[in-house]
Amino acid sequence: MAKADKTATMTRLHSAARLARTALAARLLTHGFYAGQDQIMLALDRHDGLTPGQLAARLGVRPPTITKTINRLQVQGFLEKRASEEDARQAHISLTDTGREAIRAIEKSVRKTEKQALKGLDKKEQKQLQKLLARIEANLSGNGEAEASEEAEAAEETSLA
Repeated sequence: MAKADKTATMTRLHSAARLARTALAARLLTHGFYAGQDQIMLALDRHDGLTPGQLAARLGVRPPTITKTINRLQVQGFLEKRASEEDARQAHISLTDTGREAIRAIEKSVRKTEKQALKGLDKKEQKQLQKLLARIEANLSGNGEAEASEEAEAAEETSLA
């Protein structure tokens, strides 16, 4: 009998995440977006006017990475920078009208990718998967069980919307 693969779960999780990112990236590219740009756009759709540092913190990336991506999105006409009224050294990033229109395309791409990923899973299995993934996220980030439960509920509401 073959020895059980002790890394099978992490291998599958990594593979599924990579394939989901690849599928989403292909859809986003048809709308002029590259990997990672969608996350900035969606973050600004929720909280417009964030500074690059605030965006970096929310997305868990380094500020130089976010700055390069912001500059690219600005050149594409999706974002604009405005100097802070309180601190001239700070800039606030906002969606342009073109950026706001693009949000629908991003959200549609995300929905289509999620539908593709969850094909063949019934609603109960999808809900269970959301809870399990929230627990994994909490375990890896050091958050408590209560936060994992809240994240699973929020994810469920998002997918049902």
